[in-house]
Amino acid sequence: MSVSGVNGTGQRRPTMKEVAARAGVALKTVSRVVNEEPNVSPELTAKVQAAIKELNYTPNESARMLRRGRTGTIAVVIRDIGDPFFASLGRAVELWARSSGSVVMIGLTDEDPERERDVCLEFVARRPDALIMAPIGETQEYLAPHVDAGMAVVTIDRPAHGIEADAVLADNAGGIDQAIDHLVRQGHRRIAYLGDDERIFTARERVVAYRAAMARHRIEVDEDLVHLSEPTTEGIGITLSAVLDRPDPATALLSANNMTTAEVLRGLAGRRDRVALVSFDDLQLGDLLSPGLTAVAQSADVMARTAIQLMTERLPEPHRPGRTVRVPVKLTIRGSGEIPPPS
Repeated sequence: MSVSGVNGTGQRRPTMKEVAARAGVALKTVSRVVNEEPNVSPELTAKVQAAIKELNYTPNESARMLRRGRTGTIAVVIRDIGDPFFASLGRAVELWARSSGSVVMIGLTDEDPERERDVCLEFVARRPDALIMAPIGETQEYLAPHVDAGMAVVTIDRPAHGIEADAVLADNAGGIDQAIDHLVRQGHRRIAYLGDDERIFTARERVVAYRAAMARHRIEVDEDLVHLSEPTTEGIGITLSAVLDRPDPATALLSANNMTTAEVLRGLAGRRDRVALVSFDDLQLGDLLSPGLTAVAQSADVMARTAIQLMTERLPEPHRPGRTVRVPVKLTIRGSGEIPPPS
């Protein structure tokens, strides 16, 4: 339990009135200096700052924020903290908040639209200055009253619907293009695509890009090699059997997200050196596999920094039109995508 006027060591905090007495100035002068307001002479500012240092005075940040119409709180709503991408994203936002004196609240949706709505509404009831989220539901219109009231919303990985918000998205099409181009250069034409449910924005963008890239190389897509489903151990095992254990098997696999890739690697045990694999999304320790994982890497740090930049720009202009920023991705070559087709 916290007690007003007592700091974390149990000692009583000095008050602004005591700072004014020590500096020999009016209480209003101390308030202006603490809140960095203009029209205070350098001489008086120096006296107040000296008194603050002598008394080890710490301003009440909550009160300061509220006076400025801010709470100093950022809400972050992501899908799964166990997903390395979102874990890195959450950490990047937390590091920024720590350096800026803000506080972060993090909630998980577990890919459940109802859970997304519940978590977001619970957080916005606490009046955060901004919400950074990875949307799941078909619409985020339930946030409209809060956006209209001035709350900044920035989405990551997927755009929002039903509200004015900024979005930070990976260059999904560019990443798939890099992967297909690379596999074709290795001589592959039987390229299987293993992705998530098409109802998911990123899954939909990536499978569309796969079809376009194959068409660009004048390769007809074999629909028996396109599998879109939730990445479970059993499901991916069945998929691998379907695309590899057939008279005309796939010679290369394009795995469209890191969770699918993890299950693919498990299912390929014993034959990883016989079929090429490129992953959209890198894996931790992917470079330690044998062969190493060739992957289209998207930077959670860059996406988080971009989201923070958009957030800070939106806070003073909460009703400006939404912006979408596409973050480049990079193909990292390590071995698994360089396995040639059988001769």
